[in-house]
This record gives sequence, structure tokens and C-alpha cells, in this order.
Amino acid sequence: MAYRIIHYVNQFFGGVGGEEKADHPPELREGPVGPGLALKQAWGDQAEIKATIVCGDNYCVGHPEEVAAFIGQALDKYQAQALVAGPAFNAGRYGMACGLAATAAAARGLVTLAAMFPENPGVDLYKANTFILPTADSAKGMGQAVPAMAALALKLLGGNKLGSAAEEGYIERGVRVNTFFEEIGAERAVDMLLKKIKGQPFVTEYKMPVFDRVTPRPAVKDLSRATIALVTSGGIVPKGNPDHIAASSARNYGSYSLEGVADLTADAYQTAHGGYDQTFANEDPDRVLPVDVLRQMEKEGRIGRLFPTYFATVGNGTAVGNAAKWGVEIGRKLKDAEVQAVILTST
Repeated sequence: MAYRIIHYVNQFFGGVGGEEKADHPPELREGPVGPGLALKQAWGDQAEIKATIVCGDNYCVGHPEEVAAFIGQALDKYQAQALVAGPAFNAGRYGMACGLAATAAAARGLVTLAAMFPENPGVDLYKANTFILPTADSAKGMGQAVPAMAALALKLLGGNKLGSAAEEGYIERGVRVNTFFEEIGAERAVDMLLKKIKGQPFVTEYKMPVFDRVTPRPAVKDLSRATIALVTSGGIVPKGNPDHIAASSARNYGSYSLEGVADLTADAYQTAHGGYDQTFANEDPDRVLPVDVLRQMEKEGRIGRLFPTYFATVGNGTAVGNAAKWGVEIGRKLKDAEVQAVILTST
């Protein structure tokens, strides 16, 4: 008999619409939808998607308890044995929604599985609650994501003992498991150290977390003489987005002149960001990049001056590596221009 699966997808993969439908409430559809059709093909007669839950990203993240209750009712209705969510790729809110859906099912003792890009915020939030498979950063990786999801789901449903994250291909969950060895810890540690000294491969038994620590700079002593710059990941760009900064997973940033600009008007500026409702930012871009307020402070003598160039990109799903590289580049430019302080704005 085929395993009974509930599949969770967002409004886009459910065919409801894009960002304008992000507030779509959860609905239950019979059988597979969207990427579920590929999962059905991968499973053959071993597993069956009994129903698909389609829910808008904003709605799910904004109504977690209501969505969890809806998921519970669907699981009970079809006597499901597992919930599979996604793949979400690098869509942040979708990743968080997949994690929430999987967590709701896991709380009922079901097998759960999600898939998303390793830098998706849903990974850190929910990896301890469910198995998460790594994917590419966009739907171009669907062909690789679906077979991996199908295979791991069957293994979990079959009650097979799983190996390590590296062996099975899922993202490390941060869950400690007792393991017994012939050698004591001191002997294993010395063995790893010797391999490291010799340049030989080894695998640490417990990876330590790596934190990006930034030492705060001293406070600006006299703002009335300081040059202040603006940098934003909120996507505020001149009308038309001249540098074609992507709405998600940005590959570049732009630098734009503020010479003679006292206010960011709707006819001259817009947001390129695809990760939040653009309505209010497009009505008044100063809400994300406060040029109007800083011009007023400049006029009142509360700051020395506003630096005549601002830098912008989109933080939605953007790789940490790229963001760090751009931060160094922008920082160097501002330091060379003798800027005393930077205001960083998000969304």
C-alpha cells in the first residue's frame, strides 16, 4: 500500500498568483499540485500525495497558529503518514512557511521533510524540527531537488536508520546523538590533530558554530560636523531600476547620486525588492531610505552633511558571501571619502 502524503506549497507554486496573492489563506486541494506532480512521478506506486495545502507566504507567516490548525485537520482527514513541504529554494518567507508546516506535522508524530537553499532563513529556524534538504537558490534546481526529496521521504517512511547529514545529504540539524566508540575521546582528538597537521582529511565530531563578530566603532563625537552616508538593502533605486538589481538573490548593488535631492518622490524612485509589499515604499521611498529626514537634519545643523551618493541592493535571499563582499567594497569607498558614519536601512 502506498504511503499517504500531504504536500505543502505556497501561492506561487499552487498557481494562485505571485506577490499580490501572498495573503491567500490556506486551501486544501485533492491530489498533487505544481511540484507535487514531479514528486508523484518520482514515487511511482510507493507513495501518493493525497492532498496539497496551498497557502500564501504572508498569510502563513502572519497566522502560524491558524495555519498549523488547518494543517492538522488536513492530516487527520487523510490519515496522512507524512508531510512534505516545498521546495522553497531561496524564498525566505516560503522557507519559513515550509518549516512551520513541517513543524506542525512533526508535533503529531508524522514524518516531515522540507527543502530549501542553505542560506534560507527557514533553515536556521526549523532545522531542529524537521529534515531539510539543500537546494539551489532558484527553481532552476527543481530537477535536482525533487528526486532527493522523494528518496529521503521514502527512507524516513520506511523506518530505515539514517546516517549522518553528510551521508544522507540533508542539512545538519544541530541535534546531538549519543555514539559509542572503541577509542576514548582523547585518543580520537589526538588522531584528528595529527591528521590535520599532516594535511590529511578528517571529520570533526562536533562542529563549532562560527559567528560573524563586528567590533563597534567609537561613537561620533560631533554629529554637527559629520558626513553621514546612506546604505540600504531595501532596494530603493531610481525609477526603472537602471542597474537591474534582482528582486531576490541579488547579484549586484548600485550607487546613486543624491546631489540636489531633498526628497525621494514616487515619480523618480521605486523599490526593486521582491520580499515585501512594495505599495508603501513606492508611495514614499523615504520610508525605506530617509533622505527627507536627513536633509532636514542637515538644514538644522544637526549633522554636517548627507553624503551625495547612496548605495542600494536587495537583501531578499541574497547570499551572505555576496553581501559581505559588497560591504567591504562600499565601506572602502566611504572611508576613502572620509565619511564619518553610515546609516544602514532594511525593509
